[in-house]
Amino acid sequence: MIKNLPVRIILRITFIINCIFKFSYFPKSWKTAVVVPIYKQGKNAQIPDSYRPISLLSSLSKLAETVILHRLEAETENKLPFQFGFRKGLSTTEQLIRMTEHIREGFINRASTAAVFIDIAKAFDRVWIDGLIYKMHKLEIPRQLILLIQSYLKGRNFTIRVEKESSTLGIILS
Repeated sequence: MIKNLPVRIILRITFIINCIFKFSYFPKSWKTAVVVPIYKQGKNAQIPDSYRPISLLSSLSKLAETVILHRLEAETENKLPFQFGFRKGLSTTEQLIRMTEHIREGFINRASTAAVFIDIAKAFDRVWIDGLIYKMHKLEIPRQLILLIQSYLKGRNFTIRVEKESSTLGIILS
């Protein structure tokens, strides 16, 4: 969609996104999500759990998010060698192979191996923002990028839309 815009508009959007990085500020109006419940086929339509919420954001917000993500990925690429989830070209399969090799070496060397596996339900809905910011500082992510991500994560809100009706604005707490 954006690729089809006139060059002058693309240049203005580029300028705006560069300003977002320069000032480490994510526009407030871009942080409002319209949540639309999508029915899960075969479920009881009277039960709220039978719907999956989809958050709709503006195209500019999604574009800015993508640019932020690429910059964050570039910063963390070599800083998280054992992080396999949500990274391009890596998966839980590679992590499993790595662990299997570690266990095999332990057997050969007669060493013990311990492992802890955690699966946190709705983990992204429960992110402790201040803890995440702290971790980014510990990873030595550039300060401006941390401030921008903090600006993006704080002060978000949403409205729920069903057909033509919308709820009042709600605040996203985490």
